[in-house]
Amino acid sequence: MAEKAEKSRDREKAHDAKEAKEIKPASAPKGRPVVVPTGPILGTNGQEIRGIVRMAGRDLKGQWTVSRSLKTIRGIGINLGQLISDVTLRELKITPKAMIGELDEVQMKKLEDILAHPEKYGVPTFMLNRQREFITNETHHLISTDLGYAVKQDVDHEKESFTWRGYRHAYGQKVRGQHTRSTGRSGMTVGVLRKAVIAKAGGDAKAAGAGAQAAAQASDKSKAAGTAPAAAPKAAAPAAKPAEKK
Repeated sequence: MAEKAEKSRDREKAHDAKEAKEIKPASAPKGRPVVVPTGPILGTNGQEIRGIVRMAGRDLKGQWTVSRSLKTIRGIGINLGQLISDVTLRELKITPKAMIGELDEVQMKKLEDILAHPEKYGVPTFMLNRQREFITNETHHLISTDLGYAVKQDVDHEKESFTWRGYRHAYGQKVRGQHTRSTGRSGMTVGVLRKAVIAKAGGDAKAAGAGAQAAAQASDKSKAAGTAPAAAPKAAAPAAKPAEKK
């Protein structure tokens, strides 16, 4: 009897432990787990670095490398970002694994100058995004909010000049020659008749037919009652010439 009681207690304990493992907390986060740093962020040199770095209007994570940080800025693409990264490593004399949070104030100012004027540091002019601007006729490079403002000014200039590109911009159509049969639609789908559209068209046709039939019946009744509309007056005949005396 004692052995049976012990076995039953062991089974109950095992069952309770299994249920405890299967129970999940109700407030478990969904999706990707959020990793919260528990301590200070250390750089490649073992010293504490800044967690957030403000550069070119963006908040960058301090543990990102300089190359990765540059490629996230608006106006810096993959190729230009790699070239500016090489220039930055040469000018600041840092390693490729150096984090953006390790840079001091002097190095940050130097990096911002490189981003604002990359042509001064050996970057070829054909990689700049403002080629012979129509106002100043100069070639330079814009990033961040300056680039967005310049693009908006270009679009407004096209609209005010009444060019074909400006016309397409004004009406929200494709500008660079793309086909619009299956893409770029706005509003109701083009070329597709839905049931509601067909039903509405049928109702309008029936209403028009009923109106025409009622008008025909009214005209028939007026003719039968002798109240037909009067005909348009004829033009007066020219007066006869007086007979000549013999």
